[in-house]
Amino acid sequence: MTNPSPTVHLPTMPRRVAVIGAGAAGLVAARELRREGHRVVVFEREDKVGGTWVYGPATETDPLGVDPFRRIVQSSLYASLRTNLPREVMGFRDYPFGSTGRDPRRFPGHAEVLEYINDFAAEFGLGELVRLGTEVTRVGLAADGKWTVRWKSGADQLDELYDAVVVCNGHFTEPRIAQIPGIEKWPGEQIHSHNYRVPEPFKSQTVILIGSSSSAIDISIELVGVAKEVHIASRSPTYTIGKVPGYSNMWLHSMIDSVCEDGMVVFQDGNMVHADVILHCTGYKYDFPFLDTNGIVTVDDNCVGPLYKHIFPPLLAPWLSFVGLPWKVIPFPLFEFQSKWIAAILSGRVTLPTTDEMMADVEQFYKALEESGFPKRYTHNLADYQFEYIDWLAAECANPPCEEWRKQMFASTSKTRKLQPHRYRDEWYDQDLVLQALEDLTKYRSRGGINGFHFI
Repeated sequence: MTNPSPTVHLPTMPRRVAVIGAGAAGLVAARELRREGHRVVVFEREDKVGGTWVYGPATETDPLGVDPFRRIVQSSLYASLRTNLPREVMGFRDYPFGSTGRDPRRFPGHAEVLEYINDFAAEFGLGELVRLGTEVTRVGLAADGKWTVRWKSGADQLDELYDAVVVCNGHFTEPRIAQIPGIEKWPGEQIHSHNYRVPEPFKSQTVILIGSSSSAIDISIELVGVAKEVHIASRSPTYTIGKVPGYSNMWLHSMIDSVCEDGMVVFQDGNMVHADVILHCTGYKYDFPFLDTNGIVTVDDNCVGPLYKHIFPPLLAPWLSFVGLPWKVIPFPLFEFQSKWIAAILSGRVTLPTTDEMMADVEQFYKALEESGFPKRYTHNLADYQFEYIDWLAAECANPPCEEWRKQMFASTSKTRKLQPHRYRDEWYDQDLVLQALEDLTKYRSRGGINGFHFI
């Protein structure tokens, strides 16, 4: 049973659009653009689709991953990674992420997510739009208002002209590293979680993890089984300093104050630990090495801007756009609605405000962040208003808002994750919401959608 065919909107003048990246964002962007009647080419430098969800055991020769000339690994997945959101929440609006029997867990492993992305691409015939093994080396403005896309594949290199470019290259490849006083003379090893795959290399070592993200929690739990000691340094005010209950070799600390030549690590709370490894679970930087906008779009302290609604640079809209910059969000549905909006604007069905109006909106947004005390690097953190943002995009595209059960399920998962971070994937208390999701999806299936998926 296949998905019901949506209305294909034919623009007055179909646009030729380049999409950079064939992860979840690039694939759903390609689908929405084609639905609007545009001619789409998706560029993917790797040999398969999936983006960050393509796991590989290889790591960088530079453990910190900060040397651009030695950075060859795209994936930042570790072998045991499971989603931190239930599959019902994660799925695209009209292609739910159901259980197919490969990995029936409600919070599945990364391989199941990749298979879901592959299924999505196959269901909507997106493979024919993707050029695999093709790296974009430059995107720049052409003299006639179009965009030059320079790509290489093997020994081939070519410049092509496009009406519009949609950037979907992800933001989990360029590591962000904590700045630690004295680190130049500290004798231990440093590694970023981008290069963490399995715990065995840390056997019998004292490891300090910096960060409090999901990856930091997951990795710390893995390490306690092999490491001598695990110490977590975090800025989060919600953690209680001291030994972690239930573990004999895990401690929580305030942030690192400094490190010493004798191998000691000094925390801001005054505690000191002699450590073998500092593991940075400190996130990533936005990086667009191929993009040349003559300084119109910049990245400053991890703020990509100026961007209207995290998508359009006002001076280049709508011919340049970004999908997937926001974080602390449910990614796939957000990608989907960003893509719907971009596609509808390029087809002329939806109009943007004037350049001046967009720029004024951006400046007002930046001012509000500053007045609220938010660091600039949190510009794209939508934790407090992601559903307001998604619903706004949906309304712009004349689509219904995000489902209520999805919003409640996300809130329930977030609460459970805080209360029991080590068990939330296997113990949950929102079965009523699962039933609501199933009811909605069953209705959709009765109209011709979904490939026989079922939910737990």
